[in-house]
Amino acid sequence: MIPPSRTAGLLWGLLGVAAFSFTLPFTRVAVGGLSPLFIGSARAFVAAALATGALAIARQRLPGGRQWARLAVVGGGVVVGFPLLTSYALTTAPASHGAVVIALLPAATAAMAVLRTHERPPAMFWVVAGVGAVAATGFASAQWGGLGHLRRSDLLLLGAVVAAAIGYAEGGLLARELGAWQTVSWALVLCSPLMAFLTVLSALRQPPSGTPVQWAAFAYLGVVSMFLGFFAWYRGLAIGPMAHVSQVQLVQPVLSICWAGLLLGERLTWTTIVGGLAVVLCAGVAVRARLGAAGTTSTR
Repeated sequence: MIPPSRTAGLLWGLLGVAAFSFTLPFTRVAVGGLSPLFIGSARAFVAAALATGALAIARQRLPGGRQWARLAVVGGGVVVGFPLLTSYALTTAPASHGAVVIALLPAATAAMAVLRTHERPPAMFWVVAGVGAVAATGFASAQWGGLGHLRRSDLLLLGAVVAAAIGYAEGGLLARELGAWQTVSWALVLCSPLMAFLTVLSALRQPPSGTPVQWAAFAYLGVVSMFLGFFAWYRGLAIGPMAHVSQVQLVQPVLSICWAGLLLGERLTWTTIVGGLAVVLCAGVAVRARLGAAGTTSTR
């Protein structure tokens, strides 16, 4: 029988992942009428306003010294890099296509965490992570006509994976000092001047004029994807056990592909199914290899 606390952790984690799984489909909807620069920057600015209120209500003390530099790394990855790069990528790439490439994120985050903490995982970890990267790249090429046919959108998606992986890895370490949701909130606040500037710039260059559905998708991105989803996700990680809850993230690309088909009518091809399963499987094995190595080391 699963302990109640573990069940609660898994359920909170799944709720967070479910919230994040709508990000790519709703970004695809929003870019139909709003500029990618506006979507990527304004959604972060909206989330920063909510984060400011949450930090003030909870009376959180300011980070100190080097923590601000580390928050800049977190913000550069998850507040600036990932939203902007995915917004530009999804102006041309289908959401289901993006979901398969973004499925690399758990393995990429584990790899960045290994490099950041100087861990020594087994060779299997690097082999499987590399195979996953090749699988994602091969899938992207196959979608456009064969090997060597990567498009600009694929490079943007791969860049988004790297940016988010760096931000997540540093954020995971910093959360031990500041708290989980506090880390994300401070990163949003720190990046808010830049995102406010980019929001104004994008509005002046191309005044936003979306449909009600596109504005609703944008609102979801700002309120849920960039803010509330993190509360559920980090609540699950806090309840734990973290090693098990973190693996719930592996179902996110599967959910995103399903939403892309149900909400956007995107056709589910065998290439997408096989590519998605291959990348998710490699990510899962890589994450488990790292966790297994960490567990072995801790028992010595």
